[in-house]
Amino acid sequence: MSTPKIAVIISSTREARFADKPAAWLMEQVNGRDDMEFELLDLRDFDLPFFDEAASNAWMPSEDPKAVAWQDRIREFDGYVFLTAEYNHSITGALKNALDQAYKEWNRKPAGAMGYGGVGAARAIEHLRNIAVELQMVPLRNAVHLGGGEFMKVSPLGQDGPMSGVTEVLKPSLDAMLDELKWWADATMAARAKDD
Repeated sequence: MSTPKIAVIISSTREARFADKPAAWLMEQVNGRDDMEFELLDLRDFDLPFFDEAASNAWMPSEDPKAVAWQDRIREFDGYVFLTAEYNHSITGALKNALDQAYKEWNRKPAGAMGYGGVGAARAIEHLRNIAVELQMVPLRNAVHLGGGEFMKVSPLGQDGPMSGVTEVLKPSLDAMLDELKWWADATMAARAKDD
């Protein structure tokens, strides 16, 4: 079987976002693995409009070329890790819109998450898991939560220190998530291959 190809999706598009710092750390960590291939996708690069199709592409093809380009891009991957902030107890609007712009492309693929903020985006990741179920994804139990004192060590709102200062705390949950991601990516790739 081929090596699973995983997209790491930055879900905040704000100019003043914090996401770039944990994204760089996450990519440094995952690139040390040889059992999956990882690629960083930044929602800023896709300029997605608000969802304005006649229906989900579960029912009919999308017409907006930007939505179609997004669908084509995410179709390439066998699983996803969403890097998300928490906005008012949920995921970013940009991420919800990006999820809504596709359907078939997400189906039967695992979805992991790394969240950051006061509570490590725990509530946002819970919402993300519910959305993933509706998109027929496999939401992972394990996630990475950069929150509380560890968040303040690396955030510009606090000490703005290097991410290396929180690696020891985050690495066990990251390893657990990646091991689970690999298992589900292999399982869902095998199942999708049978259906083809």
